[in-house]
Amino acid sequence: MTYERPDESSELPVNRAQQTPGDSKTAVNHETSEDAACRQATVIVRGETIRDQNPNPPPKASSDKDKGKEGSPEKEVSEAKLKMQSRLPALDDDAAVGVEKEQVVIRDGKADLAFTGTLLASVAPPSAGQKQWEEYRIYETNGGKHVFSKVTRSVFAKEEDRHKAEVFEPSPSSVPSQLLRSARDLTRSRPLDWTDAAVTFFGYDPLAKTLYRKLGDQFEEHIS
Repeated sequence: MTYERPDESSELPVNRAQQTPGDSKTAVNHETSEDAACRQATVIVRGETIRDQNPNPPPKASSDKDKGKEGSPEKEVSEAKLKMQSRLPALDDDAAVGVEKEQVVIRDGKADLAFTGTLLASVAPPSAGQKQWEEYRIYETNGGKHVFSKVTRSVFAKEEDRHKAEVFEPSPSSVPSQLLRSARDLTRSRPLDWTDAAVTFFGYDPLAKTLYRKLGDQFEEHIS
């Protein structure tokens, strides 16, 4: 029996794509152009997406300093201090001027001064809606000494009043009086008295001059 082998060459696929070198290059170039277009479109889309999501820059975080300016809490005001301020220039002890009695003068950082004596004069500014004001007072003790008091008050509840006071003795038995007397003796012939000490303590601001006028003309400088 005779077998015939089929001709393999006759069974080759007839629809196999035939590519020339030129066609291959064209295909590569075509794919490359499409890839580039895709990449470009992606960049554009991403750029538009970013702009749509963040049309404005994020708000700047406020610092502690800015918070203090925007939301600083209001200070609590003392009703008692407001009532006291509303009566200015009148003071609670105006009726005690010239009355001899037991006195207590408060001093910050030092012992308070307790003595028997007389309030010679007191003064405070008119009420003008200020948050702070000062009160000046001059006392005379039974022993011939003078006490000068300066009180600084505030309408705010959490701000303590400030108290300053000094004592003038007619004899230079204390160091402050000795220093004041020595300085005075160098410039003027007359000895230092309590009026000079008062000017050293209060100065010549308008409130001090009002206090001096209540005590007469002894604080004025007389010239000829």
